[in-house]
Amino acid sequence: MKISFHGAAQDVTGSCHLVEVAGKRILVDCGLFQGGRELDEENSVPFGFDARAIDFVLLTHAHLDHCGRLPLLVKRGFAGEIIATQATGELARLVMLDSANLQEEAARPHGPHGGKQGAVAPPHPPLYTIIDTMDCVAKFGRTVSYEQPIDVCPGVKATFYNAGHILGSSSVLIEGQEASGARKVLFSGDLGGVGHHFLLPPKPPAAADVVVMETTYGDRLHRPFAESLTQFYDAIKAALARGGNVIIPTFALERAQEILFFLRQGVDEGQLPPALNVYLDSPMAISATQIFERHREDFDPEVQKLFDQGKDPFSLPGLHFTRDRSESVAINTVKGAIIMAGSGMATGGRILHHLLHNLSRKEASIIFVGYAASGTVARRIIDGAKEVRIQGEQVQVHAQILTINGFSAHADQAELLAWQNSIAGKRMVVLVHGELDSMQAFAGKLTDKLAGKVLMPKLGDEINLD
Repeated sequence: MKISFHGAAQDVTGSCHLVEVAGKRILVDCGLFQGGRELDEENSVPFGFDARAIDFVLLTHAHLDHCGRLPLLVKRGFAGEIIATQATGELARLVMLDSANLQEEAARPHGPHGGKQGAVAPPHPPLYTIIDTMDCVAKFGRTVSYEQPIDVCPGVKATFYNAGHILGSSSVLIEGQEASGARKVLFSGDLGGVGHHFLLPPKPPAAADVVVMETTYGDRLHRPFAESLTQFYDAIKAALARGGNVIIPTFALERAQEILFFLRQGVDEGQLPPALNVYLDSPMAISATQIFERHREDFDPEVQKLFDQGKDPFSLPGLHFTRDRSESVAINTVKGAIIMAGSGMATGGRILHHLLHNLSRKEASIIFVGYAASGTVARRIIDGAKEVRIQGEQVQVHAQILTINGFSAHADQAELLAWQNSIAGKRMVVLVHGELDSMQAFAGKLTDKLAGKVLMPKLGDEINLD
């Protein structure tokens, strides 16, 4: 059995790991690299393997950095089967189609003659189109349930375990039987925290020989969630008192629903004014919310109780869903509103429009509630930039900037340690999906007794388990 690493290797984006076992080639995820121009260019280079030779893809969850290159994989010749949970399949279709649409839109000539004479040539063609994405959607085959093993092919079993990260997210245990013996390799996917989100917590298998695990926050602890929630409510009330808008760059999957959930809770409990004016300005987040409402089995008991009582956990008075672009533009005229839009790292999408109109306003607040990779607009703002370039314009940063990491859908260092320590039989732990400093800090917390050998592979590295 061999594992090679073709994304999220000493980095946090582009998750893509190749397992060669029992004569088959199985990908775990095939995600998009996200960040600066260099990462954009990295998406278009060869995968590091022949797409036509891949037999199966096991998809851990539907975030773009885990599923975003699947249409490109199909475009380049993949003809196998994609296996995931039902919720992941539904959300991945939404995410990939949105990505294809944005790429096609960015590649269209723009100019005074609508793409005729005088138009500006696009910088590069899209990685894939909507048609490529529909071809990819057709490759989704078997859906799996948590903790129910499936025979991927002769000699290979896979079991998906709840990862507690977003709806449908999974850790995947691959069991391979070869002449040299049996191997159990667990891929963590992205792991959620414990005790403060509305999804059920992660549940790993009892044992594995090798664990390939994420380390996004391997070097730090999150602030206690109750404190983060109080800070969030206080920041909203302060901005509204100034007459400013609250801009929240929001990931469409899980984070948007979580923020809606706690805005509703804040109103219900009197922590927030009852007459909030809230805009969810993201067609994808709106559709994702509707998918969330179809999969109530993944929520914790308290949220399920709300559903049973006929209450929508993601709805509150004053909530506006804005799908049309004209509705989004009209938000420019509002004051004293909470505006949620994607992308969460401000790498594109409608959030750029709202940052352009609010970053320079002293009365406004920009609240970041998720991870921002190096090179993104969000990261530059978080790191204290006094000026950023947005949609071709230099914008002064005068708004109040807050980062509230307690909302993170990723486990922190202590939660990651507890998760991996609960898995018996490990001979090796392989650290991925983290910046190098984070991985090194996390590696320093591992002991030989509980982790075995610890590796931090680079892009293209291969591990031979035999």
